[in-house]
Amino acid sequence: MAAELSLVGKNIVVTGGAGFLGKAVCRQLKAGGVDPARVFIPRRKDFDLTSEADVKRLYATAFPGSKVDVVIHLAAEVGGIGANRKSPGRYFFANMAMALHLIEQGRADGLIERGGKFVQVGTICAYPKFTPVPFTESELWNGYPEETNAPYGVAKKAAWQMLDAYKLQYGMKSTYVLPVNLYGPEDNFDLESSHVIPALIRKCVEAQQRNDKEIVCWGTGGASREFLYSEDAAGGIIRAAEVMNDPDPINLGAGFEIKIKDLVELVVKLTGFKGGIVWDSTKPDGQPRRCLDVQKAQKLLGWKAQMGFEEGLKRTIEWYRQHAK
Repeated sequence: MAAELSLVGKNIVVTGGAGFLGKAVCRQLKAGGVDPARVFIPRRKDFDLTSEADVKRLYATAFPGSKVDVVIHLAAEVGGIGANRKSPGRYFFANMAMALHLIEQGRADGLIERGGKFVQVGTICAYPKFTPVPFTESELWNGYPEETNAPYGVAKKAAWQMLDAYKLQYGMKSTYVLPVNLYGPEDNFDLESSHVIPALIRKCVEAQQRNDKEIVCWGTGGASREFLYSEDAAGGIIRAAEVMNDPDPINLGAGFEIKIKDLVELVVKLTGFKGGIVWDSTKPDGQPRRCLDVQKAQKLLGWKAQMGFEEGLKRTIEWYRQHAK
């Protein structure tokens, strides 16, 4: 393991820092002693991270009179199955362009010479459709991703390869982590673009408020997923930033698998919805199974998820009830 990097006193750019996972990362950076004044969050209204010129300006202006030491790249254009099917071109371009410009402009700005580091958050959508379960990092190139989210997954995997190439040619320090499906308070609850847990929570809560007799869910319920609480994911990302210097891919997961059918029944129970569940099998299930092998994270990072799944769901449901408009 490389010598541990203290993030205290470093100038850190957190792309996507105003988002769901980004807020958790920024909270934990502060809790770990990082001065919030040394954390810069580029806002979409000020910086288009798919633009080379805007990314160049980001590096030049983030810390007046000083330079960027660490980039934690969380920003992404991402959504559920429906959103991926609707906008595959945009999802590939936006995610590829952001990583491409951020990594290259970091090199051009002297990040390497300063001993800086680039932290890339990948996606398990990069794994092949029929990856043996549990997913081990060595399987990443052993097949093509599930078709509905392949453009997004391939773009994220290409960022990993770019970091590997920049390490080989330029000596850039970096790390590449692959969080499993995330959930938690402050998630995206938009039914058009959200992932399965926030979509289910909103669907059940609204159905309960309307006294609906049933909810309709996509697919057959037979697919399985693994879910990681956002604060746990943030801890894994920060730990990788501290101890890793190369983009050897590292899974971040909770180490369990649940069928979508069982997940729906659990969310129904926890929200108190009393109606029935109807499955629309004309809609896709997505990747058949997802469950990660997290031994590498435990070995290299000394990291393990802490939040129990049912407790995490309760906290997420409560947050949504308090903040739903």
